[in-house]
Amino acid sequence: MVTELITKRDLTRARELVESAHLSFETNYDNLVGIYEGRQLVAVGARAHNILKMLVVHPDHQGGALLGELVTELVRLGYRDGGESLFVFTAPANAGTFQALNFNPLVNHPKVTLLEYGQGIQHYLKAHGDLVRKGNNGAVVVNCNPFTLGHRYLIEEAASKVDTLYVFVVREDRSAFPFDVRMRLVREGTANLENLVVLDSSHYAVSGITFPAYFLKAEDPVSQIQMEVDLALFGKYLAPFFGIRRRFIGTEPYCRTTRLYSETMKRVLPGYGIETVQVERRRVGEGVISAYRVREAIRNEAFETLRRLVPGTTLDYIRSEQARSVCEQLKNTQRRH
Repeated sequence: MVTELITKRDLTRARELVESAHLSFETNYDNLVGIYEGRQLVAVGARAHNILKMLVVHPDHQGGALLGELVTELVRLGYRDGGESLFVFTAPANAGTFQALNFNPLVNHPKVTLLEYGQGIQHYLKAHGDLVRKGNNGAVVVNCNPFTLGHRYLIEEAASKVDTLYVFVVREDRSAFPFDVRMRLVREGTANLENLVVLDSSHYAVSGITFPAYFLKAEDPVSQIQMEVDLALFGKYLAPFFGIRRRFIGTEPYCRTTRLYSETMKRVLPGYGIETVQVERRRVGEGVISAYRVREAIRNEAFETLRRLVPGTTLDYIRSEQARSVCEQLKNTQRRH
C-alpha cells in the first residue's frame, strides 16, 4: 500500500533508498510517498508541483507493479491539488516504462526524455485554435516583471516584421508581479498594435518544468540541457501550430543565463525551420531598459525614473492601491538581479 512519508524515520529511509540508486535526494517536494514491505521501504517517489521525481524501486522488487502504484498515487495527489498536467523527466532508456503508465513523450533529448501524463499539450493547442492566423508569423516569449518600454520596443520591432506576432507571457508565478497582472499590463501596453496576439505560455515555453538533475551526471551541463528541451518543445509544438517562422529576442548585456539561452536558440531553432532575430535593446540614460531597473526604481520610489522606463499603463498600476502589496514586498526583499 502506498503511504505518505512524513516521519523522521520515513525520511531517513527514503533518502537511503534514493541515494542507493546513485541519485540525489531533493527536499523541495509537495508529496513524498513510499511502499513498505514489512519494515523495509522498497519504493519511493515524490511530486513537486507538476513534476514527478525521485521515483526509485529497490532492485529486489523491480519489474512488478510498485512503480505503477507510486505513479498512480502521485498523479491522484497532483490532480487533487488542481494540477492540469503532470510531467516526468527520465533517462531515455527508462522512457518506455513511463509510456506504459500512460505518459506521452514530448521531447526526446540525447540525455533526457520529457513525458507528460495525459494530453495536456494537445488540449492547450486546441483551446487556442481560434488564435491561429495564416501568414509569415513570429513570436516573442516574455516574463515582463513588470512590462517596460523595453518590452514594448521589442514587441513593436518584431510586429513590424511579421504578419502576426504571438506574444507568449510566461505563466509561472515566481515573479514579484503576479501572472494575471503581468498579462494585463502586456495587453494594455500593446493595445494599439493590431497584428498582435497575447497569450499565456502555460507549461510549454519557459515554464517551471525544471527537470531534477538527480539522474544526470555531474559533468552534464544541466542548464544547457534544460534550454534545449524548452526550445525543442517550442519548435516541435507551438511554432508549427501557430505558423511561427521567426522568434525575436533582445540583446542581453548583463545576464549570462539569458545570453546562453539566446545562443542556444540560434543553434536549436533552425532545425525546426525557425529563424532567431535579435533586436538591440532600447537604452535610457546610461543603460538598457530592464525590468530589474524598474524594480530598483520602485524600491527607491524613484517615480521620475519610472516614467522613463515604463509605459503609462504600467506606471498607473504601480501607483495604484492594487499594487501596494507588490511594491511593499519589493522594498522589503533583498535586491536581486
